Amino acid sequence: MRSALGVIVVFGALAVVPAAAQKEQTWKGAISDSKCNGKHTAEHDGKKMTDVECTKVCMNKGAKYVFVSDGKVYQLANQTSRTIASHAGQQVELSGTIEGETITAKSIKAPATK
Repeated sequence: MRSALGVIVVFGALAVVPAAAQKEQTWKGAISDSKCNGKHTAEHDGKKMTDVECTKVCMNKGAKYVFVSDGKVYQLANQTSRTIASHAGQQVELSGTIEGETITAKSIKAPATK
């Protein structure tokens, strides 16, 4: 009985370690869509568009939000976030946690202008 309890305690402690190891980080980059991955074309469907307009069009066609930082594309876990949607196609400072290639955004703000 004691050894079973010891095993449960050890597994419980190990399960907490990965969660505690996830430290919040901040990145600079752009909220984009999984279709364009930050490389927006000047036109969609024959219309000239900004990055913001392009991201919104792609999202309406079923794309997912992604975050592009230093040429690397990260998936965003919180796809239904209104904050992410309000910054679609924009350069931002994103804070959150990362697991593998997926970021869970905690806060997003436009970078300070000089």
